[in-house]
Amino acid sequence: MIPVEKAEARIRSALAPLPLEWVHVDAARGRVLGADLAAVRDQPAADVSAMDGYAVRAADAVAGAVLAVEGEAAAGGDAGGGLAPGTARRIFTGGLVPDGADTILIQENAERDGARVRVRVAAEPDRHIRRRGQDFAAGAVMLRAGRRLGARDLGLAVALGHGHLPVRRRPRVGIAGTGDELVRPGVPAGPAQVPNSNVAALMAVVEGCGGTPLDLGIVEDRAEALADLAARARGLDLLVTTGGASVGDHDLVRSALGGAGLELDFWKIAMRPGKPLLFGRLGQVPVLGLPGNPVSALVCALLFVRAALERLTGTPPSDLPTIDAELAAPLDAGGERRDYLRCGLAPAGASGRPRAHPAARQDSAMLATLAHADGLLVRPAHAAARPAGALVKVVRFADLPGF
Repeated sequence: MIPVEKAEARIRSALAPLPLEWVHVDAARGRVLGADLAAVRDQPAADVSAMDGYAVRAADAVAGAVLAVEGEAAAGGDAGGGLAPGTARRIFTGGLVPDGADTILIQENAERDGARVRVRVAAEPDRHIRRRGQDFAAGAVMLRAGRRLGARDLGLAVALGHGHLPVRRRPRVGIAGTGDELVRPGVPAGPAQVPNSNVAALMAVVEGCGGTPLDLGIVEDRAEALADLAARARGLDLLVTTGGASVGDHDLVRSALGGAGLELDFWKIAMRPGKPLLFGRLGQVPVLGLPGNPVSALVCALLFVRAALERLTGTPPSDLPTIDAELAAPLDAGGERRDYLRCGLAPAGASGRPRAHPAARQDSAMLATLAHADGLLVRPAHAAARPAGALVKVVRFADLPGF
C-alpha cells in the first residue's frame, strides 16, 4: 500500500495539461484559463465622472458662486471641448471630464437655474473623478493561467478588451461500472442486484471538476467485456472504472485490462474506504480503477479523480479544504490506513468550533450515511485514541460545491 499523498503525486506526474482552445466568453463559464490574460486598454480609457453633476474648476466652485453652464458631457459622448474659467459643464456618470476641469460638483450640492448653477457646497479638488487607468492599465496581466473562470472573471475579461478566451480543452472522461450485479438507473433490481449508482455520482464529480463525463455503461464480469471496454476507451483523456479492482475471483479489471495492454503504476492505497484503487495506462489513456462500494468510489473520486482533472485542466494542485472541529465523543485509535469517517457537524460550542459526530457505522456500502453526512473526519494512519473535545480535521461538504 502507498500513502494517499504519494498516490496523488504519482497520478499528477503521469498526466499533462490538455491543449488550449479558444471559446467565446459566453461559453467560458467554468472553464480553466490556459494563458495569462492582459488588458488591451486602459480602464477607464480617459478621465470620467463618477457622479452626476457638473464638471468645474475647484477654484471657481466655492460656496455661493454662480457659474454659467456651457454644454454637457454624457456617457459615451465627447467632453464638449475644454472648460472655460468661471463656467461649469453638465456631466453624467461616465461622461468624459473636459480639459480644464479638476473636480465634479455633484448635483446634490448644486442648484440649477436655467443656464446657470449655484454652488450650495464648495467642491473640493479632485473629487468624483475616475482617472484614466484607475482600474487597470493596458498591458497589465489581470487574470492568470489556471484560474477557473466564474462570473467575476468573465466580466473582467470583457472589460480588459477580450471577446474570446484561451481555455484548456475539457477532459473527456469515460466512466464504466463493472459487475454482473449492476443494473441501470431506474431498472427494477432483484435480490442479488444493485442499481449502478456509482456512474451517476461520478459523472457529477467529473462535471463539477471541469470534465466532460461519458457513460460507458455496465461492463460484465467477463474478460471479453473488459477487453471491449479497452477498445472503447481509445481517444479518452481518462478512463474511470468502478468495481473489479479488488482480490475476489470475479474482480477482473487488473487481469483483463492487463491482457489488453494495461501498464499498472500502483494498486492499493493506505486509506479507508478506498484501499483497492489502481492507476495505470492503457496505451495513451490513463486509467483510474476505483473500488465498487459506493462510499469508497466517491471518497476516492474526491481525492484522485479531482487530482487528475486538476492536472488535465491545468488547474494548480490543491488539497481538500478542511476545518478544525471538536470531537463530540471519544474516537478510537486508527490503524495502518488513513480513515475518512463520515460525520455530522453540530453547531459551534463555547470555543466557536463545530462539534464532529462520526457515524456509528462506517460500512463503505452505506451510501445514505454519506449523503446525510456533513463531512469526512480525517483520522491519520496510526493515530492515537482521542478524547471528546480533541481537535480533528474535517472535510466539510459545504465547502465542496455540487458534491
